[in-house]
Amino acid sequence: MASKHAPKGTLALIGGGEWGEHHQALDRRLSELSGAADVVVLPTAAAFEHPERIGGIAEQHFAPLGVSTRTLPVLNRRDAEDSANAKAVEHAKFIYLADGSPMHLRSVLKGSALYEAMIDAFRKGAVVAASGAAATVLCDPMVDPRGGAYTVGLGFVENLAVFPYHGTAADHLLARSIDLKPPEAILTGIDAETALVREPGPTWSVAGAGVVTIYGADGPTRYAAGAEGIDLP
Repeated sequence: MASKHAPKGTLALIGGGEWGEHHQALDRRLSELSGAADVVVLPTAAAFEHPERIGGIAEQHFAPLGVSTRTLPVLNRRDAEDSANAKAVEHAKFIYLADGSPMHLRSVLKGSALYEAMIDAFRKGAVVAASGAAATVLCDPMVDPRGGAYTVGLGFVENLAVFPYHGTAADHLLARSIDLKPPEAILTGIDAETALVREPGPTWSVAGAGVVTIYGADGPTRYAAGAEGIDLP
């Protein structure tokens, strides 16, 4: 993340399938790190996929963890520029971006007041979790789901690309992403219900049900849940 000051927040990039049974331990840990009594949920990427359902699913998931939810109906650019929504995100301690359409999410958030508020919250110590499409969009370069090539992401994390749903992805799309990867970037394949997590500091860890595969110059390296000290941007 481009910043003059090291951010104090925690970032969780999830391969998809948020709020599944294997997320209880991860989300409990994220809740503890945030110190938040509630989580702010952004259903933006699911704007055309019954976004009203997102809040209910999140509420059922977090309730057993003792965490309440607040779903912000940020579905378009106007919502992302709304000062009340931006203020809610700026003061949030735990922010969760749901899965859906990466292209829509990027168009809504890029350069918006809400996105800048999320950066400010993260710098001050908030936990930011992003699943599937959202995990892809936060990175730059961004894997383009329409063909496996690359496009410009938001740059919340730079020189890191996320290929979500890695364990079940179409082989030809993954092969294209590997082949076209920019030389300065690192490609990470993250399985569903699996997260690549960076707590304050330079290294990452893996949590969840699957594995994270990092495609480097010497070929792929797989990391299962519990792996720590992973050196990435």
